[in-house]
Amino acid sequence: MMPNRSTDILFQLIKSLEKAEKRHFKLYIKRSSSREDLKIIQLFDAIDKGKDYDERIILKKLPGIEKPQYANLKAHLYKELLASLRLLKSSDSIDLQLHEQLDYARILYNKGLYLQSLKILERAKDLAKHYHQESFLIQVISLEKKIETLHITRSGEGAADRLTEEANDVNRQRNEITTLSNLALQLYQWYVKHGHARNIKDEKGVREFFKQNLQIDTANLTGFYQMLYLYQSYCWYAFIRQDFLMYYRYSKKWVDLFNQEPLMITVETGHYIKGLHNLLTANFDLRNFRKFDKYIARFERFTLSKPANQHDNFRMQAFVYLTSARINQHLMKGTFGEGIKLVPAIESGLEEFQMYIDRHRVLVIQYKTALLYFGNGNYEESIDQLQKIINGPVDMRIDLQCYARLLHLMAHFELGNDAIIESLIKSVFRFMSRMENLTIVEEEMFKFLKNNVYESAEKLKPGLKILLQKIKQFEKNRYETRVFSYLDIISWVESKVYGKPMSAVVHEKYLESRHR
Repeated sequence: MMPNRSTDILFQLIKSLEKAEKRHFKLYIKRSSSREDLKIIQLFDAIDKGKDYDERIILKKLPGIEKPQYANLKAHLYKELLASLRLLKSSDSIDLQLHEQLDYARILYNKGLYLQSLKILERAKDLAKHYHQESFLIQVISLEKKIETLHITRSGEGAADRLTEEANDVNRQRNEITTLSNLALQLYQWYVKHGHARNIKDEKGVREFFKQNLQIDTANLTGFYQMLYLYQSYCWYAFIRQDFLMYYRYSKKWVDLFNQEPLMITVETGHYIKGLHNLLTANFDLRNFRKFDKYIARFERFTLSKPANQHDNFRMQAFVYLTSARINQHLMKGTFGEGIKLVPAIESGLEEFQMYIDRHRVLVIQYKTALLYFGNGNYEESIDQLQKIINGPVDMRIDLQCYARLLHLMAHFELGNDAIIESLIKSVFRFMSRMENLTIVEEEMFKFLKNNVYESAEKLKPGLKILLQKIKQFEKNRYETRVFSYLDIISWVESKVYGKPMSAVVHEKYLESRHR
């Protein structure tokens, strides 16, 4: 069996453990000290010390264990690791705390101690309401109903009415949460697959989908999760349609929701991090420099907080989104050279979190890194980054796939690689046309590159001036602005027309906007 770092679930789990978690696991296992448990510690150590997962090497380190026993031993180790982590982490998560209380209530009920069980359920219910855990409330109320139905508890005549009213209220809230979370998820998946709306047909389809699936009276919504998923739905809806002002407003509502209830930051840390990311992205798209600087400083402070460092998952999310924001900051200011200095730390972080980061996030970081290199005039390095995207599978973010190919073409044009430019123009044009991704700006770019591929720098200027006049008029057109948010073509053309580095052109625009 070949070494496999990415697919063996036991290997992934062991490699995700921190020192304290490993120490706790061994103490947890040694309490029983059965012969079988000592074997799983040997297996744990063998996997933990290996750089990659290789079954043959591991079996050599485990004398007396035959291959047929190995699968059962792995399953047993996996189960015990999860049990150990649950015990260690029970106080870190409101979910685990609530389920622990529910487990206690069930144990007491099964022992016939109904009143004790009801007391624990009442406390658990108060805690669940405090943290807006409506899905958990259903389980608590269900057990309360069972006790009141099967036994005489002397809870009072109003118990039945109270439980009925509570159950109906929780069901109503859960229906609202389910409807809105479904809508947010579907819209996000649409974006991951397609990117921004490419044309009127896309926009019409998204608008109709949004209208059909928002079958709720939003004016009367009050719950935390209802508002969270409502704001998320409007965020994705606005972002897909490139209505960046609406995107900003609902991203801010999303983050403000947590500011109003700071306790929920520890419960839904991932959603809070995502909200901050969207707020930064909205200010980047609007080129709102002052607010961007304000929110990135806030995000940086948050990444040092206890909630952000509670789990690998949150550390990974904070790393990915802060990396994206820092690159965006340099792309906005034209400080591409400074941005390139971040690359070694970015690559180190990608290596550290490689088991947790989804390919979509890696794709975005690779593309943004390529933009830094291109803007700084490091075209070969930009091509190296873009090749990672172009040579990968084409199953998500079709828009990013298209712009990676367009930027790749522009980098070769800058390097004067005339021998391959003509064939590249044809292949990129075909790719973008097949994906229904061509805008007027992109068509004009292709025409220019095709007609001027063999021209000298001096002879290019008249054609570049004409190209600049043509594309400048589309700067505020919603369907054309998509290309500008992915690739600052206007600044690139201006750098050629005015004979300045692209970084200088972008930085001058940044300084000018700061003095408005």
